[in-house]
Amino acid sequence: MIITNVMRLLTKADISFRSQEYEVDESDLSGVHVADQIGMERERVFKTLVARGDKNGFAVFVIPVQEELDLKKCALVSGNKKVEMIHVKELLPLTGYIRGGCSPIGMKKKFPTYVDETAMLFDEIAVSAGQRGVQIILPPGALTDYVGAQYADVTKT
Repeated sequence: MIITNVMRLLTKADISFRSQEYEVDESDLSGVHVADQIGMERERVFKTLVARGDKNGFAVFVIPVQEELDLKKCALVSGNKKVEMIHVKELLPLTGYIRGGCSPIGMKKKFPTYVDETAMLFDEIAVSAGQRGVQIILPPGALTDYVGAQYADVTKT
């Protein structure tokens, strides 16, 4: 069984979760593929995206894997006029995570974090455990409380 830093942080904070490992396919790192691999509905598996705002710097957005980020909505909720996705090469130095293994938990720095409001519809959601091949499953409220996130409508309709 794989133990990641994300798991250690949650255990230390006394937050209950379970983990689900899956086979990594380097040719398909999509969250949809991950959801299918772990046998969870795509609406309940969330990906972690990082964007840069023109006024307030970096922000983290956690959205269902089959959805797309609405950059205008992201700008609005984060207090920016404009928000753009960071380049994949910036991800590791900024967050400590690689593409396909980025978790909203345990980033190098604490960034404002927004979890798509649809997370509230579920008892449990899955997010990356901080490395490819492992997801953690926990109540959305536990996630938002731990990372200091707020719920927001940040996906395209």
